[in-house]
Amino acid sequence: MEVRLQKAIADAGVASRRAAEEMIRAGRVTINGEVVREMGVKIDPAKDHIKVDGRHLKPAAPKAYVMLNKPKEVLTTLEGPDNEERLTIRHFLRGVRHRVFPVGRLDYDTEGLLLLTNDGELAQRLLHPRYHVPKTYLTKIKGTLEPEDMQQLETGVRLEDGMTAPAQLKKIRKVEENSWIELTIYEGRTHQVKRMLEAVGHPVLKLKRLRFGPLTLGLLPLGEYRFLTDPEIHRLKAAAANRNRHARPRLAQVPASPHRRIRTPRGRVRRRVAS
Repeated sequence: MEVRLQKAIADAGVASRRAAEEMIRAGRVTINGEVVREMGVKIDPAKDHIKVDGRHLKPAAPKAYVMLNKPKEVLTTLEGPDNEERLTIRHFLRGVRHRVFPVGRLDYDTEGLLLLTNDGELAQRLLHPRYHVPKTYLTKIKGTLEPEDMQQLETGVRLEDGMTAPAQLKKIRKVEENSWIELTIYEGRTHQVKRMLEAVGHPVLKLKRLRFGPLTLGLLPLGEYRFLTDPEIHRLKAAAANRNRHARPRLAQVPASPHRRIRTPRGRVRRRVAS
């Protein structure tokens, strides 16, 4: 059975699919002794001899799915050595025999649910914008959200890379001058939660991912990992199986009000007066 070269490399646990593509472009992969740099080349693992950096490609590794409760001040990478100042997630995966890769990233100062797997096809679907897999964060913000701030988050925030999809918002509690909220987004832009809340004038003070698609962090201790159960794996695959079932909310059409307050990206508020 023929498969794409980058998929065969990812399935063998050598690297993620994206990293495999970079290896191919760099000329580090050969098929039957010939260097291949083009994307989309198909191979038959049973017949073709594949080498990566001069080493024969091993048969596809068994699929593994791991949930890690990532602490803050830990890098979401498996590369580079750990040290006392810059720990990586590899430090917390001792005992995981399979070579797994993070599905997306959590910032250095963000904690919570991080999914890791060697199932490259599933990881690609979970991250692809067309499937709109929801991600929920518990967030401590500066100040308290006003109704117009909430409306802006729930209808879409204009960032430098375009309008965001509508988010789902839930107030949790207020603590002195700050407050806690739950924010669910359907995209995976860089620093998206932080940028959205900064845009409405409420910088993020703490950030923790609680849910990724159908997965919930639950009572998993900080810094610990566990393998997903079979039902969790089935639900995760179902979440990435049909893009039509997981379409993001549409941008709401907000009627103009004679005195509707509008918050600009810099946080200034101006009043819109109907003509």
